[in-house]
Amino acid sequence: MDERQIDPGHSSTRNVLRSVGPLLALLGLGLTAVGFVDFFRAFGGGGPPEYFWCALVGLALLGVGLMLTKLGYLGKFIRYMAQEAAPPAKDTFNYMADGTREGIKTVAGAIGQGLKDGGLGPGGAATKIRCHKCNALNDAGARFCNQCGQAMAKSKPCPQCRELNDADAKFCDNCGHAYA
Repeated sequence: MDERQIDPGHSSTRNVLRSVGPLLALLGLGLTAVGFVDFFRAFGGGGPPEYFWCALVGLALLGVGLMLTKLGYLGKFIRYMAQEAAPPAKDTFNYMADGTREGIKTVAGAIGQGLKDGGLGPGGAATKIRCHKCNALNDAGARFCNQCGQAMAKSKPCPQCRELNDADAKFCDNCGHAYA
């Protein structure tokens, strides 16, 4: 597998973590065992424990060693988790998509029908625009409102610069883009 890292020393750091971590963990486990054996042997009448400090140091080394080992193998662990989680996630997404496909088609059809009935969609009635003063519907090419006589606002956006132009414009007033 091609492993691209930001830091070129990443591989060497990872290898150090993978070797030092288990060594510290084993050393910590050994010291912990010595400390606990000495502690419980003291109950048998051998006097106070002399090496109980080994248990405390050993537990700390065990924790640090396990943490370093986890850091060394974290990349492999994350890749494994992603590979295990991807198929169920894909199956769940496909299941949800199959279950909602008909509903989405119904909603999209209803929206399209509503636009068509309102004269705003392709293939329906002639496209209408609203007067900015009285809110009456007018034909898209109208220069003045049929109800109040107010001059219609520019309503044809340029696909290139988004500047509004007259509805019958052949070129954009702002950038000169030719309308098809």
